[in-house]
Order: sequence, then structure tokens, then C-alpha cells
Amino acid sequence: MARAPEDGSFYERDRKNLFVPERPLDLRYNALQGMTTALVKSPAIDPRYACFKLAIRESRIHRRGVYALERIPARRKVIEYTGERISRRETKRRGQGSLTYLFTLDDYWTIDGAVGGSGAEIINHSCDPNLASCIRQGHILYTSKRVIEPGEELTVDYRFSEKIEAVRCRCRTAKCRGTINLK
Repeated sequence: MARAPEDGSFYERDRKNLFVPERPLDLRYNALQGMTTALVKSPAIDPRYACFKLAIRESRIHRRGVYALERIPARRKVIEYTGERISRRETKRRGQGSLTYLFTLDDYWTIDGAVGGSGAEIINHSCDPNLASCIRQGHILYTSKRVIEPGEELTVDYRFSEKIEAVRCRCRTAKCRGTINLK
């Protein structure tokens, strides 16, 4: 399995970056396009992009999280991160604020999970994650690093750049770095 390239790391604080296949946007998200920061008010798992049964619930890590409803074997695709594909200029405009869902796809494109997201944008950060992100042919995929049991929260290492302001980590794992940023 190919590893995610370094440029596929997460963008900034509370931001996740994903790919959106060409599909019509849900009309309820259209109003968010003009905003600089968007909170996903009614997040849901889109079954078209999830390979296992997943649910969104309250999280001890941060706000809401995504939970497995069935056993997920190791090294399996779990969900694709989708959203609107935006340019670097638009990324900078939307990236202002304390909560966004931006995932860097490559040197030019970013995926905004707040607009047409699959539900993967709700997956929280952990310094000891059970998911890994990889970018394949313009798609951002989350795959399981180990067996994930029903009821377990799905997590991924956001890998924020060490060059941006440090963001405190709330994962509370034994391997916690103290910040979401790489050191």
C-alpha cells in the first residue's frame, strides 16, 4: 500500500483536506461557498463513500467523531474524504477561522469537506491513530492501520506542518505529542 505523500498532510488547525468526485453538490451546502469558515451543522456519513457501517456521535476528543458500527479489518479502505475541490487562493480565503475542513490534495488543489463532504471530515486527530490517509489518483482515502472494533472512534494523524502556529492536541493517548503539528 502506498504511503501518503508529504504534500498530502493536513492543512491547518482543525482542517482536513479531501477530494470530491465530480457530483452535484447538495443544495444545503451552497450557501456555505461564500463563507470563509463553515461548520458542518448536520454531518452525516455518505454510504456511497464508506465501505463499512459508520456513525457520527459525540466525541471525547473534539465535538463529534466518527465511530465504527462493525468490525473493520486491518489494511482496508474505510472511507473516502470528499468535498469541493478548491484552488490555493480559495483555500487561503476559506482557511481563516478556528474550524475548517480543508485537506491539501497537491500543490494546487485542496478539498473542502464542509461542502459536499462524505462524513470523513468529522474524523478527529490522534497521535496514535487507527486510520492512515493516502492520496491515489486524486482521491483521498482513509485506510485502517489495524483492526477497529465496533464502537471505537476512527482517528487519523492530521500531521499539521511545524511551520504554522502550534495547535494543542486533545487525543489523550500514551503517544500524544502535545500538539497536532509534526515536531
